Amino acid sequence: MDRTQLIIIIAVVLFAAFLLGWILRWGYGSLNRINAANMGEIDDLANRLHEAELQKDEAEQLLHDREWELKNKLAQTQAELDAAMAGLGEARREVDHLRTTLEERG
Repeated sequence: MDRTQLIIIIAVVLFAAFLLGWILRWGYGSLNRINAANMGEIDDLANRLHEAELQKDEAEQLLHDREWELKNKLAQTQAELDAAMAGLGEARREVDHLRTTLEERG
């Protein structure tokens, strides 16, 4: 193989690589082309996503508020239960005291 043949082979390979790259770029561009209809659909999806995120944030805030309210109610109910149990214990002690007093007299 002489010098001229090597230059021709390299030129053909480079031209084939260029041609292959150009064809692949053309195919990639035609597959990924975004037209106006697709852009409108993308804008619509973006708006719907934004609205959904806002609704999610509102729902999380509502959930947080409701959880806080229920925790407060639970704490109040627990305090009332503790007070009722303390009152019941005191009443039982008083009944026992009165019962022992009645048994001693009678």
